[in-house]
Amino acid sequence: MNPMSSRIRRLNRSTLGKLVVVAVMMFGFGYALVPMYRQICEVLGINVLTQSEFVEAPTNTQVDKTRTIVVELDGNAQGPWRFRPTTRSIEVHPGELATVTYEVVNTQGRAVKAQAIPSYAPQSVTPHFKKVECFCFQEQTLQANEARQMPVVFFIDPALPREVKNITLSYTFFEIGGAIKAAAAPATGAVVK
Repeated sequence: MNPMSSRIRRLNRSTLGKLVVVAVMMFGFGYALVPMYRQICEVLGINVLTQSEFVEAPTNTQVDKTRTIVVELDGNAQGPWRFRPTTRSIEVHPGELATVTYEVVNTQGRAVKAQAIPSYAPQSVTPHFKKVECFCFQEQTLQANEARQMPVVFFIDPALPREVKNITLSYTFFEIGGAIKAAAAPATGAVVK
């Protein structure tokens, strides 16, 4: 055997051994990277996906759980539709966010514009009834024979007098502006053929 070829074999074995050690070290480093990443993220609080504990949703500390108010719902229709709440009453705690739904059905074969006006009983609760979202905030356009569910999101101010146990929320839904024209009229001076 040639001394040169035996030296090359030793170098090849040595290089192979070094490459195997480097490959094992790289695998070990990649394997150890996952727990290290989790620890770093947990310490810095930057990756919610790696948190192992359940984080509770924040609670509203403004809710008065010691009191329950019954909100009765009513709907009056002044026009060509059926209008009613989908539930007759709901129990809420002052400060608690609640959602109720009203349903309207246009029974006419034409589109109509409508508006809802709320009223409260007793009248003294009016400043304490806080609506976050309401269909009464804007005009409603109902297409011919359209049925629609409309939400009201509200809460009752905890400053409501303690003697008030029941509130009636009533809406009157009425037509405004008459019938809606199906097509816009041509502009003044336009030639119609």
